[in-house]
Amino acid sequence: MTENHELRRQLADYLAIRRALGFKLARPELLLVQFLGYLEAVGLDHLTTDAALAWASLPSEGSPAWWGHRLSVVRVFARHLHAIDPRHELPPSDILPARSHRATPYLYSDGDIAALMAAARTMSRALLRAATFETLVGLLAVTGLRIGEALRLDRADVDLAELVLTIRLSKFGKSRLVPISPSTAEALGDYARRRDELCRHPVDPAFFVSMAGTRLMYCNFHMGWLDLVRRAGLAPRSATCRPRPHDLRHSFAVRTLLGWYADGGDVGARMPLLSTYLGHVHPANTYWYLSAAPELLELVVARLD
Repeated sequence: MTENHELRRQLADYLAIRRALGFKLARPELLLVQFLGYLEAVGLDHLTTDAALAWASLPSEGSPAWWGHRLSVVRVFARHLHAIDPRHELPPSDILPARSHRATPYLYSDGDIAALMAAARTMSRALLRAATFETLVGLLAVTGLRIGEALRLDRADVDLAELVLTIRLSKFGKSRLVPISPSTAEALGDYARRRDELCRHPVDPAFFVSMAGTRLMYCNFHMGWLDLVRRAGLAPRSATCRPRPHDLRHSFAVRTLLGWYADGGDVGARMPLLSTYLGHVHPANTYWYLSAAPELLELVVARLD
């Protein structure tokens, strides 16, 4: 197998162009590198529809949704290649169309959140790990942050005096300020003091740290989350409704909307505020939460009537 340096150079250019537009492309890059490896293995120096379809349909026991996603990643890259050299074929859009399926949100009750935080206190003999997970769960629940945003916080991003978090370079390269309540600031301050007592020589400036003093990585958080869910006794509600960290964000948005409907205010006028707070690029992403809970739909219908 001979490496195709020209195709790999074009992939580097493609990724650079799209990242300049705000796309992160971590998974697409991995998939496209694998695809170029496949083309080299079968002796092709240009992209063909047959090769794209054959690669996208791997593994053979994979789901059609996963095959469609793989082909969609190649299809976008193929547009870039085809514009440079017409020899590169563009796979038709009706072959393995990618369909996104939103998971059913697992809306946490106050009792669920309390159970998760209590479980964090029992998950490990390591006091720093327990404090980190308990504080993270509480922060996600009361701010609606994405887990990646919370893990990327540096100490300088947490201003407890001004009651504000600085969220840097989130989706599409956006940054924003997130106000927090005095009680949230107090909890974060308590964690910071505990963290500094237990980790006197941190490796980097991360606010949430691992037992080694490094920034807590998502893969390690995810493994800890599974342990928390088990300890808290939270079970899936259906095949598509499982307790995920991201659903703390859904739950925050739904609670906010329910509160706005309950106080009789102009929800439509307030929605841009929630979109900005959550870091949504398009308000439509925020309006999706209206369908996330039957209580919200009932309130919307009642308001329309």
